Amino acid sequence: MSGAIILAMRLLLAFALYGFLGWALWTLWRDIQKQGAALANRRIPGIHLTIRHGQNTPFQKKFNQPEITLGRDPGCDIPLTDDTVSTRHAQLTYHHNQWWLEDLSSTNGTLLNQITITMPTVLTAGDEIQCGDTRLIINLSTNTLVSPTQRLEKRT
Repeated sequence: MSGAIILAMRLLLAFALYGFLGWALWTLWRDIQKQGAALANRRIPGIHLTIRHGQNTPFQKKFNQPEITLGRDPGCDIPLTDDTVSTRHAQLTYHHNQWWLEDLSSTNGTLLNQITITMPTVLTAGDEIQCGDTRLIINLSTNTLVSPTQRLEKRT
């Protein structure tokens, strides 16, 4: 009789163990599915750039991609026709729910609100990026638009 009780207890323990493992795997699978759906539905907020080279008329570009490169290279997202700008001068990147500006080891450096940046820096609406003689005003889609012409006129 004691042998039958031990066998029943072993079977019960094995059933409980496999039940726990099944529940744990099911919970992990459900969490992975939720995270995958959240990442698939994540949207990059648009960014509007008002670009002005010297005294030329400013023009606007809108982007909905997570990386934007600036430079003289025609393959850049914003090709700049400025001899004082490096081939790949700077990069705008969206991560951690913020837009960041990074200088790509350019020859003349990148200025953010007239301060030279040396490390990736968070951007806010109304910020001014200067690469050589070219200035870019940042307008974020989630924030109130700052009038780019007023901002550019204040700087000249």
